[in-house]
Amino acid sequence: MKQNRIILDVKEMPKNYYNILADLGEPLAMPLNPATKQPASPQDLAAIFPMEIIEQEMTTERYIEIPDEVLDLYAISRPSPLIRAYQLEKFLKTPAKIFFKYEGSNPSGSHKTNTAIAQAYYNKKAGIKRLVTETGAGQWGSALSQACNHFGLECQVFMVKVSYHQKPYRKSFMQLFGADVVASPSTLTQSGRRILEQDPNSPGSLGIAISEAVELAVQRDDTNYSLGSVLNHVLLHQTIIGEEAKLQMEKAGEYPDVVIACVGGGSNFGGISFPFLKDKLTGEKKDLKVIAVEPASCPTLTKGEYLYDFGDEAGMTPMMKMYTLGHNYIPPSIHAGGLRYHGASPIISNLYNRGIIDAEAYQQNDVFEAARIFAQTEGIVPAPESSHAIKSAIEQARLCTESGEAKTILFNLSGHGFLDLGAYEAFLKGELEDYEAPDSVLSESIKQVPEVA
Repeated sequence: MKQNRIILDVKEMPKNYYNILADLGEPLAMPLNPATKQPASPQDLAAIFPMEIIEQEMTTERYIEIPDEVLDLYAISRPSPLIRAYQLEKFLKTPAKIFFKYEGSNPSGSHKTNTAIAQAYYNKKAGIKRLVTETGAGQWGSALSQACNHFGLECQVFMVKVSYHQKPYRKSFMQLFGADVVASPSTLTQSGRRILEQDPNSPGSLGIAISEAVELAVQRDDTNYSLGSVLNHVLLHQTIIGEEAKLQMEKAGEYPDVVIACVGGGSNFGGISFPFLKDKLTGEKKDLKVIAVEPASCPTLTKGEYLYDFGDEAGMTPMMKMYTLGHNYIPPSIHAGGLRYHGASPIISNLYNRGIIDAEAYQQNDVFEAARIFAQTEGIVPAPESSHAIKSAIEQARLCTESGEAKTILFNLSGHGFLDLGAYEAFLKGELEDYEAPDSVLSESIKQVPEVA
């Protein structure tokens, strides 16, 4: 009998996060104060983040110890399994070996739990009573609502309006754990009201929802803002995925030739890839190929520009040097709501700009077809976001079929799609629309990004 699951005992769970800034090879461009356009100081961030989070955002220390209380909560569902996709390999008739790290077995159903628990812990420790956040498809809001419930924190979630209506059971999940969930743009904030005045039917975006969350967070001293992607500390917390995967691949007697994950802001991509990229950056595995996969309707890496831009629509967050489509860009209403973000993590942007990682973009019907194949072969219904990684893995395996190479492919299955069945119904009925972001629209959006000297 073939062993398709490589399991770690809870005692083998990594005890440290890996910080890729220690091995990046050059200093990361500093975030800028949105008002002065000068490098942001820890004091600039203290209005919305606890000091330990700020320290993690800026440190270049290679390994950061995971607190025992956080490890105890991780142990509910970690270590997560590494699975050999034998049935998918058989279907594709490929000589490639395909592995996936499955992050959907925790209660919230995605990788987002890894940073939600950590952020709630550090905020509770700092005396904070309430966290405010945004969420796209709802995975992040689900994870944070559960983490806040555990630590006795209030949780306010601004959910991008199109996903609020597309994925009603995500809203129900968050409310089950005590979160207050509103559709963004909303009338609760000046940022939301301004957008609604301009377009009462706005579908919303992560950039708008971030503006609303930050605006609300700064109004009370007992409230902080919590972000589910993009920033350094978020990707740091996610590296437990890749640290586990390295141990599991070693148990399987394998090392990946290709590592793949979907990218919106970049949290699950950083989580799976950074521990392996350490080997590439230090020269141990120079031939490692790492692929970031995004939707063709929101092609941040593949069609964006590497500029300083705001992380939110209203320009309240620090400016970060990243690949961006412009903070005013409103992505089409695709079902992979977690990937509808105008910018990419500054670390991932740095790696892509230097040619260390690759990027691909796919249409949503192609992505859902890959998800259908995966569900029928491996028995897991994947989230639409994660299905972008599946599509890329299938394409890499087909290249192996053509060339005869038996490469080892690893991708991150960042969450399940059991609360996305409405999207699957639309796909099966042939009702999903593909959107190609027009170059003229992207160019006009990028022109609105303020220049930084």
